[in-house]
Amino acid sequence: MTETFFVAIDGPAGSGKSSVSKQVARRLGFGYLDTGSAYRALAWHVLASGASTDDQAAVEAAYDTFAPSISLDPDDRSIFVDGTEVTDAIRTPETTAAVSGVAKTLSVREKINDLFRRIVAEAPHPGVVVEGRDITTVVAPDAPARILLTAHPEVRAARRSAEMGSADVARVAEAMRQRDQSDSTVVDFMNAADGVVAVDTTHLNFDQSVDAVLTVIAERREGGRDGR
Repeated sequence: MTETFFVAIDGPAGSGKSSVSKQVARRLGFGYLDTGSAYRALAWHVLASGASTDDQAAVEAAYDTFAPSISLDPDDRSIFVDGTEVTDAIRTPETTAAVSGVAKTLSVREKINDLFRRIVAEAPHPGVVVEGRDITTVVAPDAPARILLTAHPEVRAARRSAEMGSADVARVAEAMRQRDQSDSTVVDFMNAADGVVAVDTTHLNFDQSVDAVLTVIAERREGGRDGR
């Protein structure tokens, strides 16, 4: 059985990870895994149990009954927990605010990372594009294609504002800065580790960003066939 080709993509908020990763998956016929959705789903699961994600013991207990089903179709972002669809519920402000508590529970992060590896290994696709944070360094440090997608903070804020339909770029920039600062206490997603290719999209449009990532993947796939 051929091993699933693992494409690991890291990067800060607003760098284009999600949109670029989904388009790359479409172009290659690969699956697409948004790891952030799993963290959101677990946060929802904790809240649904009546607990707080600030309580690490509660987060650990909630994971023991956490049974997510995550679509790998880049055009279908549906996710279920114990048979309940939570696709929209995990995007509410309440759930969003609770995600950091899950992310900071290191024992659970390890288990979720194992979940991601298992999903990729069992995927019915020739490859899976996995995007999130610490994917290239912790989840899949041996992935054949590891990419850090970056962009200047001002550009990232402008892009995120456009996605949200917000005219207050400064407010969005501050929210992103706070999120990046919080997450950076757990993982380093701002600097490319050894063997990780940095793709700076500051001066690239969407199609150019996709092509840049596809070029890296093509080089890694060709290298694998040559045995390098």
